[in-house]
Amino acid sequence: MLLGENPLHETHYDILSVREDASYEEIRASYRSAILHSHPDKLTNSHETSSDDRFLKIQKAWEILGDANQRAVYNYNLLSSRQEDGVTADEIRIEDMAVENGGEGGEVLELYYQCRCGDYFSVDSSELETMGFELSRGDGCVHVRRPGELTASVVLPCGSCSLKVRMWIDSDTTIPLGA
Repeated sequence: MLLGENPLHETHYDILSVREDASYEEIRASYRSAILHSHPDKLTNSHETSSDDRFLKIQKAWEILGDANQRAVYNYNLLSSRQEDGVTADEIRIEDMAVENGGEGGEVLELYYQCRCGDYFSVDSSELETMGFELSRGDGCVHVRRPGELTASVVLPCGSCSLKVRMWIDSDTTIPLGA
């Protein structure tokens, strides 16, 4: 899910012609209608390549919006990309983050990346879990998974200055756990 690179791109909601607060039933009905009208077997005009692309976009939109967990993550990333207008000081990967045990008896993990000002960009494991990621520990590493095998991004503000970074997260990543 490459949100934020172009805030004017067509969203999955646009593709299915539904509002962003549409119910599951509304999304499903719109998907069924759109897929019937764009199915390559039903179209015999000269725009076959563009209709195939449209069909695939509709399929992808349904895959994301039809699944409650994937939709929640998509909505979070969509909101984040709109709020931040895609303006970040840097782009990093989640593997660039340092990981330490946080508070609450070490149950929460703190992921952080140092800013130019000396403070940190940070996110904790409970925030990532709210966004639909599954975190597990083992063998001195943290394994980050997300169902659906999509790449997502999260914009993180610095704790002190006005800089922000976009952190890219692959669907299946392992990060070494710090001391």
